Amino acid sequence: MSLDVKTSIRQGLNVAQRMEEINSFIVVDFITRAKALEEKGKNIINLAVGEPDFPTPEPLIKAAIKALENNQIKYTPSLGGSLLRKELAGWYRTRYGVDIDPNRVAVTSGSTAALVLVMGVILSPGDEVLMADPGYPCNRNIVRAMEGRAVSVPVGPDTSYQLTAELIKKNWTENTVAALVASPSNPTGTVVSDSELRLIHDVVQGFGGSLIVDEIYHGLTFGADAKSALNFTDNVFVINSFSKYFGMTGWRLGWTVAPKPFIPELEKLAQNLYISNSDIAQQAALAAFRPETIAIAEKNRVEYEKQRNYLLPKLREMGFIIPVDPQGAFYIYADCSNFTNDSYQFCVEILETVGVAIAPGADFGEFRAKHHVRFSYPKPIKVLSEGLERLEKFLKVNFDSFRKKIEKDN
Repeated sequence: MSLDVKTSIRQGLNVAQRMEEINSFIVVDFITRAKALEEKGKNIINLAVGEPDFPTPEPLIKAAIKALENNQIKYTPSLGGSLLRKELAGWYRTRYGVDIDPNRVAVTSGSTAALVLVMGVILSPGDEVLMADPGYPCNRNIVRAMEGRAVSVPVGPDTSYQLTAELIKKNWTENTVAALVASPSNPTGTVVSDSELRLIHDVVQGFGGSLIVDEIYHGLTFGADAKSALNFTDNVFVINSFSKYFGMTGWRLGWTVAPKPFIPELEKLAQNLYISNSDIAQQAALAAFRPETIAIAEKNRVEYEKQRNYLLPKLREMGFIIPVDPQGAFYIYADCSNFTNDSYQFCVEILETVGVAIAPGADFGEFRAKHHVRFSYPKPIKVLSEGLERLEKFLKVNFDSFRKKIEKDN
């Protein structure tokens, strides 16, 4: 668990004041507890972790082994090796039909580092960034770490849990400098339409701000491919990762495509924060865009869609409320208000009692967080089925007590 900052200050420890406003990553806490239970012999079905269940594609592994055998693991330029930056520019040309200058690509130590760099470059103390609530928890914490202020805008089914141009207009103030959207989104799996994304861009540009688009789950959409924000503007920060579509979570490699004037500033910050990215991860990633790797990634995407299609109706049958079908990523954000007014305790009891780990809404914001949980479904259907069986038994055994507590709280 996180250090208690107020207690630490009282005890005379020199802890930055900002740490009072930076929360621990609750999903990680649940994953840690799940692993501890496993070490004690308890069988755990982990539907909390946001990680592909498939191994890293073999062409990437072979490329990394070759790099090791050649003993060529060195420091690289802070924004990534030139070969990988060129390959990424080629990926945008092939995948999206967009020509971008490789010098606008900054390779980073995971997409989280990309966001740290972007926020570090655009934020001055007290600057505000608009983002959706619910949304990925690290985003608001990174903003705070960079001395900015995350302004969480409540969103619901009426906007597919996404920011809109109108919401941005309504919430923009003299202190706002940027808006962050994620499409597909974590935790909801929903997508911003191309037309709405254009409107969002126009509104942000009209205010003289920066638009940051999290495209980490691009490639993992169902029914239609998502266009990149780069399809209609160069004046945007696009953030992406090798973790999800390419299955390289533990390799810690991502990138941002930035407006050209910001590149020297991103490079300066990267030089000072972490010098360079993992060389072996970069050499492995050079194989990511080969046809054989893409074929594996697409095969995996088809399996994710099957897993979503299996889990979604069964959760609804159990009594979870899911008003919007997730269109991408590998998450289902479910209203659990039929069972509880405290999703955190609900998740704790499920994990401790039946060994199923799911994530409470508290990780993703404040808006109706106590009434929501997130399911991460990149697991074989056999595993999902076992998890559902355990969950259903838990709900049946505890349903009466759930209802009495809800009535008492109301």
